[in-house]
Amino acid sequence: MRKHLALAALLPLLAACALGPKIPKPNTVLPVAYESQPTPASADVSIDHWWSLYNDPQLQSLVVEALHNAPDARSALSRLEQAKAVRYSALSAFWPQGGVQGQYDRTGTTVIKGPAPITIPGFGTISLSNAGVLDSYGGNFNVSWELDLFGRAAAERKKANADMSAARFDFEASRTSLEANVADQLFQARGLAIQLEDAKEESTIERQLLDVATKKAKFGFGASSDADEAASQLAQSEAQVADLTTQLHAARRTLLVLIGHGADPVDSLPTPADVGTAPAIPVSVPAQLLARRPDVREAAMQITSAKGAYRLDQLALFPKFTLTPGVGLTSATELGSATTSDSWTLGGAVSQPVLDIPRLLAQIKVQGAQATQAVIAYEKAVQTAYGESDNALVQLGSDEERVRLLKTGEAEGLSAYNASKKRYQAGIDDLTTVLTAERTWRSARTALTSAEVQSLRRSVQAFKALGGGWTPPDIKMANANR
Repeated sequence: MRKHLALAALLPLLAACALGPKIPKPNTVLPVAYESQPTPASADVSIDHWWSLYNDPQLQSLVVEALHNAPDARSALSRLEQAKAVRYSALSAFWPQGGVQGQYDRTGTTVIKGPAPITIPGFGTISLSNAGVLDSYGGNFNVSWELDLFGRAAAERKKANADMSAARFDFEASRTSLEANVADQLFQARGLAIQLEDAKEESTIERQLLDVATKKAKFGFGASSDADEAASQLAQSEAQVADLTTQLHAARRTLLVLIGHGADPVDSLPTPADVGTAPAIPVSVPAQLLARRPDVREAAMQITSAKGAYRLDQLALFPKFTLTPGVGLTSATELGSATTSDSWTLGGAVSQPVLDIPRLLAQIKVQGAQATQAVIAYEKAVQTAYGESDNALVQLGSDEERVRLLKTGEAEGLSAYNASKKRYQAGIDDLTTVLTAERTWRSARTALTSAEVQSLRRSVQAFKALGGGWTPPDIKMANANR
């Protein structure tokens, strides 16, 4: 009989170990190098606080303000605190449970009709009724504690720690995205400020050309159609100024919202028409993304969490053994007579799912499929991280080449404008030729500054794609042990 009972108890254990899909190992094979590495590049560049590499006080100030005050940063911190509380709650479920209970009752009884009192010589009168007041007190302290014979607590601890780590990496990913968004929006606003400044200069040139064309047509030295064409060009320039003014206002407002000052006046955020210079990008290899990208590490922790839930579902087939000790104290006082007693119990219980086994086996398969999906999501996160990094580096290299070519074109346009201005001063060229040369130069300058701003924004994307903006825990530990 005992052998049969032991076999019945082992059947769920064998089923839990044998049933359920096998969780595959993630494929994280990456190329040994990126297809392009922009220049200049440096192996000594730290990207933990990459925004400081730009030597831009305004950028550094805005990033710090955003990390402390932005709604996205505060929301991410709140989610992290929630994850800490959830972890504590999950782990405390395996601690002894129970509480103290107290009770007090006072009962008064009055006999309306009953036996008459009996008088006994030498003893007095004795009442045979239950009339009077009864005071009773009681207290109990009962405890329930599940014995962890099969590793449920360890599995729950592993899952809770993984969930906590995933929340931590999500917190860091939110902050790194915020840092990149602030820098990108600032550079975009500055680019619009530069374009607005150039558009205003070009509008001034168009107005001067219109004046010249109007005077020529008035005195018969030019066709009236030339004046009409100049007026059309001026209208387009002024429309562009109005459009850029609106875009710059919107960009500054967006930046104020990002740093948590969305209700402040736009004028409180200066955006000088200054491009700045992109810093050197660090020499990096794709394998570093597994440690540097917080979103990749979050996906890895999701696998551990899913495996922990899978193991807990398997352990649900195992029997549960619970200890239920308790102590109690009662006291009763009636007619001046007090009775006090104490008690204790030491019990235990065992439960073994039987009719629930089909449902539990189905749940094991469900959780196994979810763990497999977590593995696939991790593989996608790794591939996405590599794709973003490789694209950012390739595009950054292309931007640098574009800036180099446009610098040459801008220098040639400036040289032609200076030469035309000298000829005008010497009486060789007329004002129209000089203004046309200046317009050509300013168009080349606008294209150059746009390319430089694009290169700056692309460098921000590269820093973020490479996992910059935070210090991974293993790097913190390595620095602490130095």
